[in-house]
Amino acid sequence: MAQQLEHELSIPLWPERPASAPADLEPQIVERSKSLFRPDRALMGIAEPSLTVFLPAEPNGTSMIIAPGGSYRRVVLDKEGVEIAHALADQGITSFLLAYRLPGEGHEGAADVPLADGQRAVRIVRAHAAEWGLDPDRIGFLGFSAAGHLGASLLVGHDRAIYDAVDAADDISARPDFAALIYPVVTMMDGSVHAGSREALLGTDPSEDAKIAYSPQMHVTSDAPETFFVLADDDTSVVPENSILLYQALREAGVKSELHIFRDGGHGFGIRGAEGLPVQKWPTLLSDWMDRIGMGGGESQ
Repeated sequence: MAQQLEHELSIPLWPERPASAPADLEPQIVERSKSLFRPDRALMGIAEPSLTVFLPAEPNGTSMIIAPGGSYRRVVLDKEGVEIAHALADQGITSFLLAYRLPGEGHEGAADVPLADGQRAVRIVRAHAAEWGLDPDRIGFLGFSAAGHLGASLLVGHDRAIYDAVDAADDISARPDFAALIYPVVTMMDGSVHAGSREALLGTDPSEDAKIAYSPQMHVTSDAPETFFVLADDDTSVVPENSILLYQALREAGVKSELHIFRDGGHGFGIRGAEGLPVQKWPTLLSDWMDRIGMGGGESQ
């Protein structure tokens, strides 16, 4: 994969189409916006996952893998992907927009395909960091909504062997150096679960063992990276307990984290939906936090 990074270059995650994908699965993009000036595209039919590169004018060496949400049934490309990448570019961060396999689309081993793609994404970026002018020790993972569950699963399961190695990149650590989870789905347990995401991931009637196995807050160790959370207290879709449970587990494991719960914002605000609300400053809070922990372009404290 010796190639120079280019803006909006698409990088396949896997050398070949993964065998997990149904033979008839083909990509579909649905435009959901009624505005000509604010697209809101949803990507489905992901048989060949990829990373799309967004280059800043002045890269600072930090990279961010962005995983948009969509209830594990779609990938919301614009408000939780492209718009975020553009905002990070203003901070000098090189973004990789992750189009990951969706467990509800008939993949074999469906519950593990998002995490496999998350692991592979980190490994690819780290394997080629020097070649691409990036710091292999400043790779972040930014997950929204259901992809927050992917991110949380990666924090606690970056070293899980869930696929057979396909090349030398798979010998490299899949642990992100830091993570940011925005109104994330976390738990699969009854009570606080986002039912749609759980059904897509685990089916309509998962066992208690499956619920426990895929609830990241129940598997946190001190090896998890520092994590940043943003959500709104009035989120009735993915209730705040999801973030709180993971924050508490990280704290008990001795992993430093930062949790921001805003009064207003609901679910899925991204950047555009936060305009006019206090939560609109979350990208600045994230940037400041990254600087403090030595992962941004500024000086750490």
